[in-house]
Amino acid sequence: MAYHKVHADQRAQGHSPYLDSDDLQATALDLEWDMEKELEEPGFDHFRLDGAAQQPAGNSQSPDLDLEPIQPSASPKGRFQRLQEDPDYISRYMRQAPKSNRRNFCQVFKVLCTVLIVFILGILIGYYGHKKCSPSSTSPESDNPHVFQEILKEIKAENIQQTYRDLLQFPREDDTDVAMKILARWTSHGLEDVQLANYSVLLDLPGSSSNRVTLKNSGECFYPSGQQCKRETKELRSQDLLYSYAAYSAKGTLEAELVDVQYGTVEDLVRIQAITDVTKKIALLKLGQSPLLYKLSLLEEAGFGGVLLYVDPCDSPRTAELADEAFMVSLNSGGDPSTPGYPSSGGIYRRNRSNLTTLLVQPVSAVLVKKLISLPEDSISKDRCVPLELPATDKKIISLNIESVTTYKTISNVIGYLKGTVFPDRYVIIGSHHNGLNSYGGQEWASSTAVITALIEAVMLKAKRGWRPDRTLVFCSWGGTSFGNIGSYEWAEDLKRVLQRNVVAYVSLHNPVRGNSTLQPIASPSLLQLATESQNINCMEKTKCPGFNVSSVQIQGDSDYFINHLGVPAMQFSYEDIKTSENSNFLHEALFPVHPTKTEELDPSFRLHETIAKLTGQVTLRIASEPVLPFSALDIALEVQNNLKGNFCDHVDAQQLLAVASHLRDTAELFQSDEMRPANDPKERDPVRVRMLNDVLQSLEKSFIVRQAPPGLYRNILYRLDEETSQFSVLLEALEHRKLHQSNETVQAALSEVLNSINSAQVYFKAGLDVFEAALAGKK
Repeated sequence: MAYHKVHADQRAQGHSPYLDSDDLQATALDLEWDMEKELEEPGFDHFRLDGAAQQPAGNSQSPDLDLEPIQPSASPKGRFQRLQEDPDYISRYMRQAPKSNRRNFCQVFKVLCTVLIVFILGILIGYYGHKKCSPSSTSPESDNPHVFQEILKEIKAENIQQTYRDLLQFPREDDTDVAMKILARWTSHGLEDVQLANYSVLLDLPGSSSNRVTLKNSGECFYPSGQQCKRETKELRSQDLLYSYAAYSAKGTLEAELVDVQYGTVEDLVRIQAITDVTKKIALLKLGQSPLLYKLSLLEEAGFGGVLLYVDPCDSPRTAELADEAFMVSLNSGGDPSTPGYPSSGGIYRRNRSNLTTLLVQPVSAVLVKKLISLPEDSISKDRCVPLELPATDKKIISLNIESVTTYKTISNVIGYLKGTVFPDRYVIIGSHHNGLNSYGGQEWASSTAVITALIEAVMLKAKRGWRPDRTLVFCSWGGTSFGNIGSYEWAEDLKRVLQRNVVAYVSLHNPVRGNSTLQPIASPSLLQLATESQNINCMEKTKCPGFNVSSVQIQGDSDYFINHLGVPAMQFSYEDIKTSENSNFLHEALFPVHPTKTEELDPSFRLHETIAKLTGQVTLRIASEPVLPFSALDIALEVQNNLKGNFCDHVDAQQLLAVASHLRDTAELFQSDEMRPANDPKERDPVRVRMLNDVLQSLEKSFIVRQAPPGLYRNILYRLDEETSQFSVLLEALEHRKLHQSNETVQAALSEVLNSINSAQVYFKAGLDVFEAALAGKK
């Protein structure tokens, strides 16, 4: 199997206007080789230097040429010496010599002069090329790690801290004003193409007065925080009181019995429905264990009329101290509710969707829950945490009043581009978010924005010196994240056709420091190896950086659309607190009013922020600059096999799933060995082959997006609900749902979806192999 070499600097294939000295040297070497080829062919007397200068650089890659003996970094002088030592050199070019000795002498003299001129030109090109460029033994690819380290050295904790403090000085303005200030800061760092993307979207905002919970037995009225409804209390921290609500909840007043459903699992509902009628009653629900939207869908299906939502103190990290705080949640699965599936452009049809559920949902503090269940303060053990639970014999009637107002607001995204040189039509997206509305979420948006700004500053310092990534970097600061990732959804829906073809990966900076206990890397299966390698390089000595603790679990934030609608590989690094219980998952769905000093208490030196910025920069630069995308097809196949273990093996239809998964693994092994090995070897690379291979790698995960998934669960089935569960979420949910309805229909539908996804991926890999084999057969 033969493969063709490419010239030393592969970036020339991009025909970018940003050519640097490396591009010029590569072009000069190609030109020199073209002139050599002319010297070896009959008809040399027609050779012209001007004609050689017009030869296209691509000629050096003709399939008829055997370039194996020629090294791009070899001395030009040596190649011409070998040519002149050929014993047939004179005879081959003198067959048409005339009888006249004078004419013969002139012909020979012309040949010698031309050879001499070309020889001198080759020496000059080689001399100046070697003078301006790195040593001949070093390729641009081997220079990449050195360039990356130079960029990452510019990311410093003190700069991130200063940017963070500057951002906190922004007044509580609307989203567009904050976005404009971020745009100005990014532009000041040299980012060339920065623009705003504005969308008018439907938001659900608090009303003029706070929501209330009234205990009918005693007549006591409470705000969501647990404070009694008094005038002086209402005036105190009124902003926090107003924003203790569930966006897009149903509105109104409901008086009903309070029913403790714990975490709202299927087992909890089966147990409760066996002893009482839950129709139009109010569920007392704990956040955690599974996605909120999924649990609310079960409660709505069961017939509940309202929900009091809280975080059990036994689940929250001990450093959080959230027991006395109410919080905000959004019931929006993503995007502008009035334009589901399409962008909020001018003149577009809008639906009337002021609420996205029939349930009246109200988040409350654990302090209020203790008052509702009449839990004495002295009954709480100081040695161990006792989960909150409403006594079975205690019947509580409460009145729930919810007031919120839907209105249209402008959401602004900040989008900045750094064009690539080789593959400018391939995008690596780095996303953070900003918070310009008076909503919850504390100041963590400032952490997110400060980190991405530090990364932009470091990258642009290198870009000003002539460096460019191979692929285009797209830096994004999203608006409307706390209302359901609205900004990212609208932008992606607006550019869906372009993004489906061009986006290579999404790197998330959502809430990078939410604790200080451990580093939590999350990556899609195709990026697991890259995440592991990067964190091993950049780990700090005083922080816990597990060597292989990378998981493919559901990521919070604006990566949602890219993962579940575009099938884009995604990655995120963040610091978190150690979980106190197995139910601590999905607590991040609650947005607490964190004091501005909380972030600096978690990371006073901002070294954790620096580490996240460098880890993010490392993976971003590798994806953007490596000729072959650093994605692993085999890791996806292995993840699929692991997700089929457990409860599915004894199912009748599961045997077919296992068989298809085995075929997928075999094909992925062939693909990764036969196709990725030569493409990863600089000596065997063919630009056309690299482009074909990258197109396959870029779309690895698109096959695993199912048409529908239960609310709150990912449509991309490669992502699990938590680190402990290693099965497909849609199949686990279907098996659980069967307990409620005593029917296999849901299970059969889920099995069909998963089977179709795995089979589609198998066909996709196989088609990729067939294309490459056909291309190689044609060359042979």
